[in-house]
Amino acid sequence: MGAQLRVYKRRIQAVTATKKITKAMEMIAASRIVKAQRKVAASQPYATELTRAVTAVATGSDANHPLTTEVETPTRAAVLLITSDRGLAGGYSSNAIKAAERLRERLASEGKEVDTYIVGRKGVAYYGFRERKVEDSWTGFTDNPAYSDAKRVAAPLIEAIQKETAEGGVVDELHIVFTEFVSMMTQNAVDARMLPLSLDEAAEESTRKGEILPLFEFEPSAEDVLDALLPRYVESRIYNALLQAAASEHAARRRAMKSATDNAGDLIKSLSRLANAARQAEITQEISEIVGGASALADATAGSDK
Repeated sequence: MGAQLRVYKRRIQAVTATKKITKAMEMIAASRIVKAQRKVAASQPYATELTRAVTAVATGSDANHPLTTEVETPTRAAVLLITSDRGLAGGYSSNAIKAAERLRERLASEGKEVDTYIVGRKGVAYYGFRERKVEDSWTGFTDNPAYSDAKRVAAPLIEAIQKETAEGGVVDELHIVFTEFVSMMTQNAVDARMLPLSLDEAAEESTRKGEILPLFEFEPSAEDVLDALLPRYVESRIYNALLQAAASEHAARRRAMKSATDNAGDLIKSLSRLANAARQAEITQEISEIVGGASALADATAGSDK
């Protein structure tokens, strides 16, 4: 009995230490969510106005540019997948990977070859374990991305899409898969096409908001303006996606750590009950042994008196 009680006490101590760690991680994640939300809100106006400017240029000219022109028979697509560098965030990374797999299957069914680009160690490990080809990858900044990180990620993607004009078509479409931050409790893994820009959707969005696209004159030409806007547009979209993914990662980690903390508390209660039961059984056994010994001694004393 004593050995069993010691086992329960050691397990309670171990679970208590784990509970302290998960509680601390929950509080850290909760504090980082607010900062991440502010960054998302701050980046949104720039991305919106940049998309509006590109739409204005495209609708106000007949420029043939990879930023806005649909390829009749696209044969290759690039997919940027954003996952996390660290674990302990529930199904955050796995949901994004599943969304990327669904997108990959859909593009393949349309007869397109898929080039994969990955942000985050979890995605890199997933593709590496399965020995799948990855065109490029980036790690080390998923929980706190900067605009410079978005520029690094965007550079090879911009180069790939620009080769369409110079070399006859390397990448016809750019897609991004990330986790959209909806609320503290809801984060959705989504895929979106970055290029070519859907002018109809952009125009509908402006109409829904009551905006009127102004008329512009382009100097030196609409093509040159689009060439200048292409890197900024891709970088802003990627930066906004990185920020939303970071906020989603912190929210998912907070939820996972809260669940782990609650489970640790429940386990401590269960182990405490088992330890108390073992202690009670040990006390009962000791009392029984004492009573049995006293009874045997009394019987022996009575026999000697006779």
